[in-house]
Amino acid sequence: MQHVDTLIVHAHALTMRGDGVGYIGDGAVAIQGGRIAAVGATAELSARFSASERIDATGHAMLPGFINAHLHSPVNVIRGVAQDVDHWLEKAYWIFYKYVDDADALARSRFTLLEGIKSGITTFLDHVAPFPGWPQAYAAAGVRGRLAASISALGMDAKLDGLYPLDPRAGRDIDEAVAFAREWNGAAEGRISVLLGPVAPDIVLREHLLEIKRAADREGLMIHMHVAQGDREIAQMLARYGKRTPEYLDELGYLDEQLMAVHLTEATQEEVQLMARRGVRMMLCSSAIGLIDGIVPPALAFKEAGGMVALGSDNSACSMFNEMRLTALFNKIARRDPKVMPPWEVLRMATIESARAIGLGDQIGSLDVGKQADLILIDLRGPSLSPVLDTPVRNIVPNLVYNARGTEVKTVIVAGRTVMRDGEVLTMDERAVLEEAQAAADAIARHVASDPDRDALALVSATRSGKL
Repeated sequence: MQHVDTLIVHAHALTMRGDGVGYIGDGAVAIQGGRIAAVGATAELSARFSASERIDATGHAMLPGFINAHLHSPVNVIRGVAQDVDHWLEKAYWIFYKYVDDADALARSRFTLLEGIKSGITTFLDHVAPFPGWPQAYAAAGVRGRLAASISALGMDAKLDGLYPLDPRAGRDIDEAVAFAREWNGAAEGRISVLLGPVAPDIVLREHLLEIKRAADREGLMIHMHVAQGDREIAQMLARYGKRTPEYLDELGYLDEQLMAVHLTEATQEEVQLMARRGVRMMLCSSAIGLIDGIVPPALAFKEAGGMVALGSDNSACSMFNEMRLTALFNKIARRDPKVMPPWEVLRMATIESARAIGLGDQIGSLDVGKQADLILIDLRGPSLSPVLDTPVRNIVPNLVYNARGTEVKTVIVAGRTVMRDGEVLTMDERAVLEEAQAAADAIARHVASDPDRDALALVSATRSGKL
């Protein structure tokens, strides 16, 4: 009998193998050295393996850890202050964002990691200008960080009316991003990897994008960038370059498998098909775009054109349950067709399809022998996910997508290490993280409250009038 580190038994296993969810009733997984050593039925694996730790997952779903394919961790703590208005960035968010600095960014990032872990996220693709302690926070939390080093030529004191003033000296940010990649790519036993993250084509100059592309090719890095993310961006591109974003990027040689394009909110059908054919990957943030723009991004058309789509949360709640549910519902409503985006598809978009889209499909995203042991256990026995039926229709996946709250996640394992057990995060002091995040948010709110531009905010008047 072979000895392994961990043997998980008696689970409803959702392996993500094949074209569906790869269900195994009374399923089991053996873990050795941080990787999956075997996947199969409990009876089979119990006969083959002894284990230092045996986890009885009776009544639980076992599946790959969720992947959040796009977020900005330091600003997620600023929520509920910039929505329900037109021109959310210029008219609501920018006044808060400009007071986000490095002094307390670590507290806010740790808050986001805590929230994500508790809802079953094991991999975070975080788009941030590197600041002290950022990669160390991922290493300490025990999760997998795909870190996009942000590059921008827009100053924090810029006015967002008219053509943006862009700083040609932003090339220094490119040098810093490359240096960051060389230092951190592959760190924390491989859990940390790095991308180059130009904010958007309208936020960096043409020469910056060309230099970034050369650096990415030279260093073997992918590029993660907001693309066609709103009418504001398209207007800037037309005013500065006389071209819409996809055409402009195509001219620069950007439309290929190296590019992860975030949002694509304003992309036309023809632009969507072009990018999908070229191998561009789409990062879909249904909740954020639905909230701030009232738009359903063209993910369904992108998939129909053969493109890969990953789910992210952007600045919304760091919960893939939220993203799965809204992705399914928004697309059904937009198409007036209840058959589109069925639950097994969106669950795959939060696991194996996201893994492939962010360039880690050979390492994570499914329960397969040799892959990293990133997996979660979800308790199916509470009221939100009960009753559990197996025949004639298995209802586990529909209930996970449409009914789960996220609190049903009980165990989180990353690279074979238990990061959360019985709902308690083992790698972070939850109370301290929440207190630090509250203090950081309070400090930003005080700055905004004393800013003379605050009275122009629609939500300030709504607060004063008692509507909020």
